[in-house]
Amino acid sequence: MRLQVMSETVQIIFGFLVLIAVYILTRYILLWRIRRSSMVVIKDLERRKALDPVSSAELPYAESSFFRFGMRDFRPKALEGLVEHGIVGKTSNGRYFLMKKIRDLEAEGVRP
Repeated sequence: MRLQVMSETVQIIFGFLVLIAVYILTRYILLWRIRRSSMVVIKDLERRKALDPVSSAELPYAESSFFRFGMRDFRPKALEGLVEHGIVGKTSNGRYFLMKKIRDLEAEGVRP
């Protein structure tokens, strides 16, 4: 008896679909990690009481480093997104402050 095997075309299509699924899954995982890092940044600014430009705080993870070893740090990317969306403000001397509080964001239906 001879076993039926998938034709080459079906194998290629199946492999292509698996590749697309893996790509989409990695995008969702990346987005989840950046959102989680956004909450860490917001809580860090609240803890430092950086709520306006006068009380702004310097964040050590504001700049990403090419020579950093270990796990990837998503806080610089999250901070960049928070500044872009107007949730976190940046002063001219490179310090950061919180422009919106977590409960204000939740009331607006925004998930940082």
